[in-house]
Amino acid sequence: MTAATLSAVPAPRQRDIRDARNDRIFRLALGATVVLVMLALAGAALSMLWGGRDALATQGLSFFTSADWNPVENRYGALVPILGTIVTALIAMLIAVPVSFGIAFFLTEVAPRWLRGPIGTAIELLAGIPSIIYGMWGLFVLVPVMTTYVTPFLNDYFGAIPGIGLLFQGPPLGIGTLTAGFVLAIMVIPFISAVMREVFLTVPTRLKESAYALGATKWEVSWDIVLPYTRSAVIGGIFLGLGRALGETMAVAFVIGNSVRLTPSLLEPSTTIAALIANDFGEATETYRSALLLLGFVLFVVTFVVLAIARLMLMQLARREGK
Repeated sequence: MTAATLSAVPAPRQRDIRDARNDRIFRLALGATVVLVMLALAGAALSMLWGGRDALATQGLSFFTSADWNPVENRYGALVPILGTIVTALIAMLIAVPVSFGIAFFLTEVAPRWLRGPIGTAIELLAGIPSIIYGMWGLFVLVPVMTTYVTPFLNDYFGAIPGIGLLFQGPPLGIGTLTAGFVLAIMVIPFISAVMREVFLTVPTRLKESAYALGATKWEVSWDIVLPYTRSAVIGGIFLGLGRALGETMAVAFVIGNSVRLTPSLLEPSTTIAALIANDFGEATETYRSALLLLGFVLFVVTFVVLAIARLMLMQLARREGK
């Protein structure tokens, strides 16, 4: 380049230099935030694993497969709380997902406009209620209903069915895995329905109006238009609720019965990882505390696996859609 050409190139302005510096600082700050979050997660998981090293060394891999939980004799098997955590969460999702879909579709397509705002606000406020309130409500309101009506009905009409009848046989205690699942479902419905409602509102009006113009019913519009368009976001909201259900503590502790005896019945007392830790950690001895810390690590792994599966499903859906 000649001297004349070089002199014609404008020197970078002071504002451009400042903007570039600010962009670098912003990227570094975001990177530091991500690293901090990852370090915090790794630190929490490793600290629980380190705290549970005594129980792991004593019990070995049988800790994860045995149902023998006896702190008096220092025998710890985490199978019952692991199964209780998974089963209560699955029951909650079986109830919460269809109800949440109905609420979201009602608020976006069926309810009159003057009613959508108050109902939507009320549902979102339910998400802010402390979990201990749900637990107290479950203990004093839902448990008597389960004792008087639901448990006898399930025993009479489902308990005699070969195979699945074992799930619905049990004394009319009212507390148990099924009751905990009901309470969890009520807790996660506000989260899932709020996410579904917001993503349903993003569906272009032209798509729905075109379907209605072709003679589609509201059900066909919801199933064939709204759900395919918002499928990824809906799955993300469902797994968000599932993550909440897996880690819930106090509400479950009130109504599940806190029993570490392995039973196939959904009507008998059981326990979850979070409920067992909350109930026993304060009075646990050194070895018992190590077992509870190892249980906390198991819960961390279970939640991480569930969220990882959700992420893989969303990636698979995005790949099928060509994104």
